Amino acid sequence: MTELGRVAWPPAPIRTERLVLRESEVRDRAGFVELFASPEVGAYTGGSRPRDELERLVPEVPGRRRGLFVIELGGTMIGVIELNRRDAERRSKVRPDAGEAELGYLLLPEAWGHGYAAEACAAALGWFADALPGEPVELATRTANERSMRLAAKLGFSEVRRYVEYGAEQWFGVWSSVPPR
Repeated sequence: MTELGRVAWPPAPIRTERLVLRESEVRDRAGFVELFASPEVGAYTGGSRPRDELERLVPEVPGRRRGLFVIELGGTMIGVIELNRRDAERRSKVRPDAGEAELGYLLLPEAWGHGYAAEACAAALGWFADALPGEPVELATRTANERSMRLAAKLGFSEVRRYVEYGAEQWFGVWSSVPPR
């Protein structure tokens, strides 16, 4: 992923009814290790990483980059959301001249099934729509990830296509803050 360009970073924390989306901090390191070591999380992301490897490699302040928000509940990290430009070789060409923005999210398994992903993603998309009005956002997920498929529909993503990648069927959709004409 590449940066969002002209958007000032980091933004002020985004607050929802239950969550805070904010820049990562030192206190989030253990949460990042847990997230990427989790076999449940890794089931849809290409696999988990060994905890001892992550303990060695994860920096003191992990994930501190443009477009990445830590999802916090009650003062504790429960996941991350990233809104960033797709890499040049993975551009979908939804807009012929643009590097499309893509939404990505990961939550710890204990945070699944409580509506936190929907709440956090809706807040991040709202922030994005204010920061870059009219720009579409893309989302790709495995079709086998039923929760992610339901979330894409709930957030208003429209299916563009399905394809096979990484040995599994993928779903690709687009969202826009501008209603179609």
